[in-house]
Amino acid sequence: MNRRLYLLKGLALALCASVPFMACTASGDAVESEAVFPIDKNKTSSSDSKNSSSAIAPDVDPVIFGMFDWKRIPKSSITRGVNSFGVNSFAIASTEVTQKVYEFVMNGLPKQSKEGENRPVSNVDWYHAVLFCNAFSKLAGLDTAYVYKSIFKDSVLVDLKIDYSAAAVRLPTENEWEVAAHGGTTTTYYWDTDVASKYAYYGQTAGPDEVAQKLPNDYGLYDMAGNVAEWVNDWYDAYPKNKSDNYTGPNSGEYRIVRGGGWSDKVTALAPKEREKLAPAQSKVTVGFRLVYSTGF
Repeated sequence: MNRRLYLLKGLALALCASVPFMACTASGDAVESEAVFPIDKNKTSSSDSKNSSSAIAPDVDPVIFGMFDWKRIPKSSITRGVNSFGVNSFAIASTEVTQKVYEFVMNGLPKQSKEGENRPVSNVDWYHAVLFCNAFSKLAGLDTAYVYKSIFKDSVLVDLKIDYSAAAVRLPTENEWEVAAHGGTTTTYYWDTDVASKYAYYGQTAGPDEVAQKLPNDYGLYDMAGNVAEWVNDWYDAYPKNKSDNYTGPNSGEYRIVRGGGWSDKVTALAPKEREKLAPAQSKVTVGFRLVYSTGF
């Protein structure tokens, strides 16, 4: 093992030790979820197996992939008006990408409003969030979802295409994010009428808190409201008028979508249905991101 890989492994193990593996609901009950491992889409396991539907991808580094606590989200749908939008099952990180992990993967960190290894990284534009996803996927031994010709002025990705068929780590689609944020609920907020500040860090003036300091939703996901708002893949536009499964947004646009509300927002901005828009080359100290792992659709 060369020195660089050895150092990567050592830091990854240290990062894993700080990941919250046990989530609890407001009642104190543990949130149970199956372990998530990258799979090889070209191989299926024995039909006698009750623990897995697919074979584990042979080249995946479990230490790198295990930097995040992944939660499996079941196949779901969102109803908007009379239309239903189906979403395939996927895995999502239980926490936002932290400053420590971002710096480890990208060998650098943008200026932060409040520094801290376990605080979510912010001030990251959409393009750099995408570059992080590709870099993390490569370190983990996965395919990459984002394909582009070149990088213009250290930011804009020229001729960018998103390969949703790839088994890779990427940003969530808007519908994936919303399904995950609701945590299986249909209420305005995933905590229903409980006290919002038990679940979300918001209405602040000094920057984000450390991740996973509030109660998670029923899928075991922390900070799906507040702390930092989160980039998703889709271009901003009106929702389609016809139902569409695994909808990935319009083919082009001026703004990308941001979800979840940030540490400076009011509680009304924290509802899973709320949308913001931001130019993909623009960054804000209130905006970060979260990863999903998908086997493709």
